[in-house]
Amino acid sequence: MPDALLTLNATPNIEEVRLAEGVTVLVVDDVLLNPERLVEFAAARRDALKPSPHNAYPGLQFPTPDEVRDRLGEFFATHIRSRLGARRTLHMNVRLSMVTQPPQALQARQSIPHRDSQGLDENECICASVLYLFDRPSLGGTSFFVTRKSLLETSLLVHDSSTMNSADFAARHGIAPGYFTASNAYFECVGAVPAQWNRMIFYDGNIFHSGNITAPNDLSDDPRTGRLTLNGFFTCTRRAR
Repeated sequence: MPDALLTLNATPNIEEVRLAEGVTVLVVDDVLLNPERLVEFAAARRDALKPSPHNAYPGLQFPTPDEVRDRLGEFFATHIRSRLGARRTLHMNVRLSMVTQPPQALQARQSIPHRDSQGLDENECICASVLYLFDRPSLGGTSFFVTRKSLLETSLLVHDSSTMNSADFAARHGIAPGYFTASNAYFECVGAVPAQWNRMIFYDGNIFHSGNITAPNDLSDDPRTGRLTLNGFFTCTRRAR
């Protein structure tokens, strides 16, 4: 449909990238037939891109029309869901996003890798996707991590990051405000998927991950030149094992 805001490739080439044991990312290049439509859509509604205080995203976000959610949901169900161990989609959330925050302004919870799986039932899982809608790879792809500490120590770190201010968190854990891109005492970076125009990645949202922002001075709040992405979250039932 030529007038659709989101037209996905009906015969996608899906590459399975295994970064570590239990850390697999599905990479789909040339995923949209009309990626420029989303960029122009966001640019035309630039004033509607606002900070989202209810989550830890370090920038601006904009809800997308139902047609974008529905088409992405169909693509996920047809090509991706079973490959990530999911069975039935319960609900999903899709939004346009742009990373814009300077490193020194980040909260503690924005300065460590995160997971999208908090609050799920044991029979549920969450899958996530990122579509890169910019053609400057230096703006950063997505990094993935495994923990180096015990479950208890990692849980305490995550708890402190959401309850302490940046200065106190840095004093306790030695992690200063900034984009998390490399290994430290708590997390090992097992790899990163580089950003590429019209590339979409899908992964298990229970994997620790973070935007690989290594050139924060290049960030912009202009959808035509900034780190514009389409982010999808799919809460699903787990496939029987």
